[in-house]
Amino acid sequence: MATLTLTQITKRFGDHPVLHGIDLDIAEGEFVVFVGPSGCGKSTLLRLICGLDEISTGTLQIDGEVVNDVPPAKRGIAMVFQSYALYPHMSVADNMGYALRLAGASRADITARVTQAAEVLRLTPLLDRKPRQLSGGQRQRVAIGRAIVREPRIFLFDEPLSNLDAALRVDMRGEIARLKARLGTTMIYVTHDQTEAMTLADKIVVMNAGRVEQVGSPLDLYRRPANRFVAGFIGSPRMNILQPTLFEATAVPAGAALIGVRAEDLSLVDAGGFVGTVALVEHLGSDVFAHVEVAGAELPVIVRLPGDAHLARGATVRLAAAPADLHAFNEAGARIDTTQPDRRAA
Repeated sequence: MATLTLTQITKRFGDHPVLHGIDLDIAEGEFVVFVGPSGCGKSTLLRLICGLDEISTGTLQIDGEVVNDVPPAKRGIAMVFQSYALYPHMSVADNMGYALRLAGASRADITARVTQAAEVLRLTPLLDRKPRQLSGGQRQRVAIGRAIVREPRIFLFDEPLSNLDAALRVDMRGEIARLKARLGTTMIYVTHDQTEAMTLADKIVVMNAGRVEQVGSPLDLYRRPANRFVAGFIGSPRMNILQPTLFEATAVPAGAALIGVRAEDLSLVDAGGFVGTVALVEHLGSDVFAHVEVAGAELPVIVRLPGDAHLARGATVRLAAAPADLHAFNEAGARIDTTQPDRRAA
């Protein structure tokens, strides 16, 4: 396990700036997820940590040691890429142990480490197979096993599940969560999928346009987004962003230019609130998501209702939320803190 400290990290490709003064502290044993839209710089930041790209300015420390000029092989880091990058002519066991063989490890040591990693990842029955004989999820487990056998101080994952179908992604999320609990190693995971971030992370780093927008636990970011970008990015479905005029004046803090409210915090009411027209109803078993068109709103307002709720497309409804469930943002998009307590806080 290791600590990681990034201080004013920048990266430029020619005249094009990609990262702008990144400051970040990662504690020993933390599982940290970098999340953000495509092109936000999260994979570039991961490559800087690994040493595959050079830092333009700033310092990167592992366990207090500056490693800007330390080559990747000597940083004690193992990286799992989006592509599995397995050797097709090698068995699973040989793929997992190849880096150890190159490093001059003994045959007995390689066998012991590969056997142990295979047990952790439930790959033991597959050790003699070739990659072409494996499913996508099994290939990804082999790629992770190849990293485990190196016994790194830090694991890096660069969108490892993006090539899998939806069902396999759910299964592999569980595999990675179990791996995290069993190994306890410092892990950094890059994804554009905020569901992966919410389910796996101890700490989430939300990035946008080469900058860190907010750092915190999944619930911190969900309950108290620092700005409109985080509010709209974290959470599924997205947070509804509405005009303050739709709410009672006493519920809107001074300086609020926009009000955010989660789908589960909106209710159907008989009087008061604001009026909209049901445009779409999604039945998802235990939940119903109603998309309601509201005058002045850029996007339909999403309301989460119990699975037995019955709404017809085209119906007129009234929606309301408790003042404590509203999130206020100023003209610049920054959060406005209020004195109202979060009644869901632990």
